[in-house]
Amino acid sequence: MKETKELLLIFTRNPELGKVKTRLAKGVGEQHALTIYKKLLSHTHDQVKVLPVTKRVGYSNRVHDNDLWENELFEKFAQEGDDLGIRMEAAFKQGFTDDYEKIVIIGSDLYDLKTAHLEAAFAALDTHDAVIGPALDGGYYLLGLRNLVPAIFYNKDWGTTTVLADTKEDLKNKTVHYLETLNDIDYAEDLEGYPEFASYLKNTTTTSKTI
Repeated sequence: MKETKELLLIFTRNPELGKVKTRLAKGVGEQHALTIYKKLLSHTHDQVKVLPVTKRVGYSNRVHDNDLWENELFEKFAQEGDDLGIRMEAAFKQGFTDDYEKIVIIGSDLYDLKTAHLEAAFAALDTHDAVIGPALDGGYYLLGLRNLVPAIFYNKDWGTTTVLADTKEDLKNKTVHYLETLNDIDYAEDLEGYPEFASYLKNTTTTSKTI
């Protein structure tokens, strides 16, 4: 029997050359994009591992048993569905079926994410129906729910600047808490301001975010 009613879902892509951070790779190259992605995964791991909640890692295709995500700390599953919304809905559905009362989902590649953001998200669900962590690019880096709201997983142009606004509209009749806005790393210019990634910007051509 689980000891917590709180569940953290971590969606991740299998770290394979040419299959992760493809927009970033256009600016820094595939090998650098993979290296950066692995650094982002490690950062996420370090921020979430201390949380006293159930933690489930959802892999983009196949589950890895011996990797960064220790089997003794993280439950593991393969994402199911044809697009991001369907995959997220399936993970939330399973969590609520398993009797979790507060569920938060994040990606695995946000360098500005801190443990405190996750703690604040779960705390907000004590008094709100939902919690959102807005991203600078018009999407969100975190979503938390106390009950399933199917509409938020459909009719979205995932990866575009309209996702956050459309999600807010879906939640207009719910109580929603907003965390601070953070920066996603999707393009080469997103690395600017991070000394840890400065070397990857040398002699590269950035790719515009304009869609």
